[in-house]
Amino acid sequence: MNLYLRYFDRETLVSTVDEAIDFLKAINEIEMTPELEADIRDYVASSVYYPKRYKIHPRVYFIIIKTDAATMQDFKEKKAVHPDSVPAAKAVSPAVAKLNELRDGWYEGSVNFKRVLLVPGTGKFQYRDTLFVARVRAMSGMECYERIIEHLRERVDERSQFPSAKGKNFKFRFLGNAKR
Repeated sequence: MNLYLRYFDRETLVSTVDEAIDFLKAINEIEMTPELEADIRDYVASSVYYPKRYKIHPRVYFIIIKTDAATMQDFKEKKAVHPDSVPAAKAVSPAVAKLNELRDGWYEGSVNFKRVLLVPGTGKFQYRDTLFVARVRAMSGMECYERIIEHLRERVDERSQFPSAKGKNFKFRFLGNAKR
């Protein structure tokens, strides 16, 4: 495993923590304290592969990244990305699976959204939490959501804000099969 270090336009790829510390000591703006050195050694020894950022001054940092790249060119071309740092294929959460489950019938959906309303007397507008509940015939919870939002968009101020179907501000329940 190698270490990539960068401080503004200065960068290097080293193979040991001692080389990394020597690189940082050569930069005048970075004060190498025993605590900083110990923290860098702990980070390198750990199994964590996330980049580590160290604050030098307000809004001034240097970064250390663990990598399997053998050369700077390989690192820049991302040829040696650590397998743990590559995002795994996202599994579908049970809530999203239930939302997309096809089941023809009647649904009761409730949406808690931010509705824009005129304040009488001042002529100004404000957002107000509004709960809207409707019974809808749909093929899935997602279609129930889409129909409710479509209905609301036609009837409320266009600046109103609607929640995501996956969020906590939309709930639905299946009421029963539709008669054919």
